[in-house]
Amino acid sequence: MLTGYKFRLYPNPEQQQILLRWIGCQRLIYNAKVQEDRYYRRFQQRMVGTAGMEVPVDQQYSRFITDTTAFLKEVPSQILRNGAVKFRQAYSRFFQKLGGRPKLKKKSGRQSVWLTSELFQIIPFTDEVTGKIPGYQLYVGTAKFPVGIVPYVAHRPHALPASIHIAVEGGQWWLSFAAEDPDVTRPAQTVDAATEQIAENLRHLSADQLVERTLGGDRGVAKPLMTSNGQVFDLQPVQRTRIEKHRRQRKKWQRRASRRKKGSKNRQKAYRKAARYQQYERNVRQDYAHQTSHVLVVHDEYDLYVFEDLKIRNMTKRPKAQRDTTGRFLPNGAKAKAGLHRAILASAWGDVVSFTRYKALRQGKLVLTVPPHQTSQECAQCTFTSPDNRISQAEFVCQRCGHRDNADHNAAVVIAKRGIKKLLSGIPLNLGHKATRIFRKLGPERSEVTPGEISIRHSGPTAPAQQSMSQEPPGAIPETPTTTA
Repeated sequence: MLTGYKFRLYPNPEQQQILLRWIGCQRLIYNAKVQEDRYYRRFQQRMVGTAGMEVPVDQQYSRFITDTTAFLKEVPSQILRNGAVKFRQAYSRFFQKLGGRPKLKKKSGRQSVWLTSELFQIIPFTDEVTGKIPGYQLYVGTAKFPVGIVPYVAHRPHALPASIHIAVEGGQWWLSFAAEDPDVTRPAQTVDAATEQIAENLRHLSADQLVERTLGGDRGVAKPLMTSNGQVFDLQPVQRTRIEKHRRQRKKWQRRASRRKKGSKNRQKAYRKAARYQQYERNVRQDYAHQTSHVLVVHDEYDLYVFEDLKIRNMTKRPKAQRDTTGRFLPNGAKAKAGLHRAILASAWGDVVSFTRYKALRQGKLVLTVPPHQTSQECAQCTFTSPDNRISQAEFVCQRCGHRDNADHNAAVVIAKRGIKKLLSGIPLNLGHKATRIFRKLGPERSEVTPGEISIRHSGPTAPAQQSMSQEPPGAIPETPTTTA
């Protein structure tokens, strides 16, 4: 089973400068491809669209290596090629309706570089006595552009990957990749096929048997997760106290950074400290999601887990501005809604479900999502639904049968029953996930056009111009003129 791995990386200062240069060059190629695409779609398509001019979507990058950008020759050609491949992959996802058009990558926040097998080598160490692998050695670079051995700590064994990502955030370096998990002995098959097989096995059980084998979960802000067996999952009080403390420290260092000279080392240090304080809260939330999902999956008495299908992205959208007849802006509750957004995102709703899904699949269990409509107003005993059933935030009283229960626990039971009904209905659980893959040939060390680059043209010559939703920020790379030769 393909599993993701993430380890701490410890490059020395010289290696950090080389890797930062690789990150910047790959980002430059990606952004140049994005700007060139916008140039074609905004101007060329309008002026010569009727003459047969189409918008090219390819992996060519040699035209961006000019006298102005001669520094691009100081990095391996595979770094530049991978930047163009990432652009092509992003457009493939857009054509498959799996995401939006490629956007410009910023210099702030998490930065990463994609390295393929030509640029790295992972050598495992094997203990001659026990035969186990106590550690690994990562070598990065080529004969012409060597980086050296970069130490990293692998807290668990892993297979050798085909490509890796090296990222830096808040002064901390990370190594991440996907490889086959040697500890998982599940038969080799796709995730969709495995899910359908598990669902088919559960359908042989009766409804009464499924009630005993099903665990429902209701997600909320006051209680991040309440299960149908009455268990509540939330952060510990000491973690909440430390998160508040780190938030205050982050704001303090942000104010200090704003008063320091732009471009100075002290300003970078201040922003790095602010990023580390922010990263602590993110690590705590992720740790909570992992521990919660592990506790849910290790229960032997449950084979089916049901959650609400919450549209978290839609729930955390910024409210639209409102105006009166004279054009003046009206209060729209944006400040109050921003606090709700922070509480929703801090509850790790999405991570808990996604982590539980892949961990349950390893154990041969199933995770389903059901519509969340009126789950807090429906009675778990008689299915009577009314807004009056929820007399308070924490208390539920059915107006028909008089059933009393905690509101979140009642909703969790309702969610579990909906999951059983969905499973027994026989509806396919997978809607045909669209996967994209680019098959390419690896080129030599340096060439004007890398062999294997493909040029795919999208839309016809008379297609209307397509506008991009995001505009280029100030200081963007100038558009590079292209030739039709």
